[in-house]
Amino acid sequence: MTDAPAPHHVVVIGSGFGGLFATKALARDPVRVTVLASTGHHLFQPLLYQVATGVLSEGEIAPATRDVLRRQRNARVLLGTVTDIDLQARVVTSRSPGGTATTSYDSLVVAAGAGQSYFGNDGFAEHAPGLKSVDDALELRGRIFGAFELAELSRDPAEVRRLLTFVVVGAGPTGVEMAGQIAELAHRALAGNFRHIDPAHARIVLADAAPAVLPTFAERLGRAAARRLEELGVEVMLDAKVVGLDETGVDFEAPDGSRSRVEARCKVWAAGVAASPLGALLAEQSGAETDRVGRVRVEPDCSLPGHPEVFVVGDLMALDLPGVAQVAMQSGQHAAGQIRRRLAGEPTGQAFAYRDKGSMATVSRFHAVAQVGSFQTAGLVAWVLWLAVHLVYLVGFKNRLTTLLHWTVSFVGRGRSERTATLQQVLARRALDEHERALGDQQPATQPRPDPGPATAAAS
Repeated sequence: MTDAPAPHHVVVIGSGFGGLFATKALARDPVRVTVLASTGHHLFQPLLYQVATGVLSEGEIAPATRDVLRRQRNARVLLGTVTDIDLQARVVTSRSPGGTATTSYDSLVVAAGAGQSYFGNDGFAEHAPGLKSVDDALELRGRIFGAFELAELSRDPAEVRRLLTFVVVGAGPTGVEMAGQIAELAHRALAGNFRHIDPAHARIVLADAAPAVLPTFAERLGRAAARRLEELGVEVMLDAKVVGLDETGVDFEAPDGSRSRVEARCKVWAAGVAASPLGALLAEQSGAETDRVGRVRVEPDCSLPGHPEVFVVGDLMALDLPGVAQVAMQSGQHAAGQIRRRLAGEPTGQAFAYRDKGSMATVSRFHAVAQVGSFQTAGLVAWVLWLAVHLVYLVGFKNRLTTLLHWTVSFVGRGRSERTATLQQVLARRALDEHERALGDQQPATQPRPDPGPATAAAS
């Protein structure tokens, strides 16, 4: 009696939209799926700014991956940061606090995503965190609410002004949403909370080197968003390139070469993306090209050139598609479909056909912008659409329910129920940064370069 052959092993790198949707699409197939991710949660990245501004808790937008996949018996989850992929041996190497491990595969789906790009000025990160992870959001929550607390203590008028000045760099969806929520915090949610300062005196600056707000949206929607931000008291600085950033402020350069400085203690970086270092590793081994932010130029079916068993999906693939959640979801499902066809002995190589479901960005409570094909709208209707779409794509009924309750409290009322920032968060962030730096010494280096446009964080 011979042993039954082992089922086809699919390794999925990453637990974001691309990795999760690829895994779930294989739930009924005769395969074994291993999800390798550096975190134990699936992150709904488009709502990170609401964690940073006290609207939502991190648990509502980052459920445990194991819990999400608990009913999928052919899937397992392993914690580890992937440090190497051997395409010839079909082996993935990962590192975790428990040590180094290797995992062999028959098919590989790489959904490692992208991180923040500082356009070669990585030192800016110390004083202007990005917004790509739960750690980023919690760090910013502490800095934003901490600025108001320190301003209440200070008796130096110049220092109070610095503490009550918030600079958001990047006028894409993430930057617009972040600036709008900080403005609502200052003018509405924190009213009456302090005795020495008036939060409404806060200065919020949204700056971008581009000449328009939301440049990836229709021009009229960008103008509508800019008008609404100005109504909220946000200063919109366009054609303003960041040339310096330190603990106390940001230096800008205009197209004519003139320079200006905004004194600010709290800065948020929302301008540009850099692909995961795994993109460079895959390109080096396969001979594939990468674009200027390090994304891999894949075949039309999302496979790696010369390696039909390897698929690169989501923010790590370069197929001239926007960097939105829907691209990651659909490309992950497409990769799963190609694996299914291959196992069934059917022809593969079908090109990935992206179904554009539009783009959305919320500016403030009761106001958003949305475009779906030729349909464009701004204001309350777009905001309701934004609420509905984001609720649908949140994972789990409990998370949808609690998110809806928090939105009711924050948008109909004035409360922000998630304002806690702890020393433990700060220490954990420092430990994570040290861990990532240590891993970075072993990973292929990439040079972050400007994206054609600001990162689009809205899922639609």
